[in-house]
Amino acid sequence: MVDKKIVRNVKNIIDGLAMHQNPESVSVLEDIGTNSKVDEIREMTAKALVQKNMPESLRVVITNRGKGINDMSTGVAMCTINELLSLEDKTEAIRILEDTVENHSDEEVRDNARSIKALMALS
Repeated sequence: MVDKKIVRNVKNIIDGLAMHQNPESVSVLEDIGTNSKVDEIREMTAKALVQKNMPESLRVVITNRGKGINDMSTGVAMCTINELLSLEDKTEAIRILEDTVENHSDEEVRDNARSIKALMALS
């Protein structure tokens, strides 16, 4: 079990990085947050990356095996999907989903992207 104080401190760091539009903040979130062993931290990170709604941040949660919509934890994957569905401007996310469906080498990643794209078209 992870100490609640540590999770709260990490949440503050993730929130701070989420506010920056600097592309370097995306790589810090990807390197540290999406690789965490703790599901709750990966959920917070995926949420922050989607909310940035930048091509670089959306690519992290859409195209990477084991991250975002492709996370092995259903909680992390569903959190990411819910955030994608709740985006006000879905244009960039849909573009990256389409590109992933057409060009990604991993069939499972393509299938997940196809499913999320269909959900987004209905929302």
